[in-house]
Amino acid sequence: QVQLVESGGGLVQAGGSLRLSCAASGSIFSINIMGWHRQAPGKQRELVATISSAGDTNYADSVKGRFTISRDNAKNTLYLQMNSLKPEDTAVYYCNADVLTSWTARGIWWGQGTQVSVSS
Repeated sequence: QVQLVESGGGLVQAGGSLRLSCAASGSIFSINIMGWHRQAPGKQRELVATISSAGDTNYADSVKGRFTISRDNAKNTLYLQMNSLKPEDTAVYYCNADVLTSWTARGIWWGQGTQVSVSS
C-alpha cells in the first residue's frame, strides 16, 4: 500500500502565494511521474503540473509562469509553489504518483486533496 498526504492548502488573497506538499509513504520501490491536479466546484478534475523522476516538468497553460512543481526524491515528497494566485485557482488540489511497489507491481496513487481558496 502507498499513501499520499497533501498539506499546505488554505485561504489566501488574490496575488498571494501558497506552497503545497505531498508526502508519499508505504511500500515504495520507486516513483516515476508525480503530478498535481485540481477540481473546482462543478468542474472536472484537471491537470495542473507533472514532474518526472529526472525533473522534467509540464504545466497547464493556465498556471505557466505562476506555479512551480518540484520534488525531493530522497524524501518521496512533491511540492507545488503557487504565486500570483487568482480566484479562478480556487479548487481542491490533489497529488498523484506513478509508483512501483516492486520490480513487477505498479500503480497510480492519489492523495485525499487539500483545499485552496483565493479571495478577490
